[in-house]
Amino acid sequence: MTTASAIKLLPVNTLHFDKKNPRLAEYGISLKSIDEDIITVLWDAMDVRELVQSIAASGFFPHEPLIVTEEEGKYIVIEGNRRLAAVKVLLHETIAEGNGWDIPEISEEAKNELGELPVTFAQREESWRYLGFKHVNGPAKWSSYAKAKYIADVHKSYRIPLDDIANQIGDRHRTVQRLYRGLMVIEQAEREKVYHRDNRFRQRFAFSHLYTGLDYEGISTFISLKAEDEEAESPVPIDKIEQLGELCVWLYGSKSDKLPPVVESQNPHLRQLDAVLKSREAVAALRGGEGLESAYEISRPKAVIFEEALMEAKRELTRARAHLTEGYDKSEDLLRLAGTVAELADDLYSEMVRKRNPEKKRITEEK
Repeated sequence: MTTASAIKLLPVNTLHFDKKNPRLAEYGISLKSIDEDIITVLWDAMDVRELVQSIAASGFFPHEPLIVTEEEGKYIVIEGNRRLAAVKVLLHETIAEGNGWDIPEISEEAKNELGELPVTFAQREESWRYLGFKHVNGPAKWSSYAKAKYIADVHKSYRIPLDDIANQIGDRHRTVQRLYRGLMVIEQAEREKVYHRDNRFRQRFAFSHLYTGLDYEGISTFISLKAEDEEAESPVPIDKIEQLGELCVWLYGSKSDKLPPVVESQNPHLRQLDAVLKSREAVAALRGGEGLESAYEISRPKAVIFEEALMEAKRELTRARAHLTEGYDKSEDLLRLAGTVAELADDLYSEMVRKRNPEKKRITEEK
């Protein structure tokens, strides 16, 4: 923050959650949400349970005040919503009882002490640097989607260039630009009605799949993505909107169509999808319902597949040889199987020699 006011004590019942908080927006909290919904989200997704235990045992640390701004006659907590939720849960046992939460009991004296909390006042515009450093690039990092939403809000609300935001919060890896571009891509897909986050197959929105994948050559080329330094609100050309919708379905699936995503984890699935999108034949297979593994095999250079198959065969034969003495029970079937393997190996070797020395093969045939 550029300025800081003195610490004051305010009654808990005068403090309100920040419904504009990007971390809450990630879980569907909007300006219409009620406090009970916000507390439930904070409890389930953001470890408020641990704060409840800590505050019940040690009280509220006065040297860590909530940061509050006054908007429309209300005191809005722009930093410290989790702590506010923990205090409200401790003061109002009916919240915990209604949700079946097990919380420690505290004395009436402790409740009286929690009735007022230390706060310091600040405007949102003068607080974004501190909050950005703390939650985007600092010790208390938000999820990638919450970071992107916060960056976009600061960029649009206060007309601050992304480079300036990055410099202010100490980002040296263009994370700010990458997060912003990822958010613009998913918002463009929603505006163009080719995909919506609410239709994703999994409950969790793995935003990092998207903003990380946009750095990959195959994925970015597939949707003709604009460069991150353009700071475009519509990074995908209109003639690639259909492909954008396909990409989103591959990344997140479709609840309405009961389609799971092909990307379940960044390693290896995101890299595999990137490779697939570099190959027309592989893309056609993916569109036709083939799994990611099958499409990925189609996309791979045949020389690489051949070499890997040989190496794998050698490893398995070496393993079989190591167990021959105690593992072979004199079975006739296994002996025949080994003979078939030997024939295949001999045939493969002969073909490789002939391919490597075609001139020798021609001379032999002429004789």
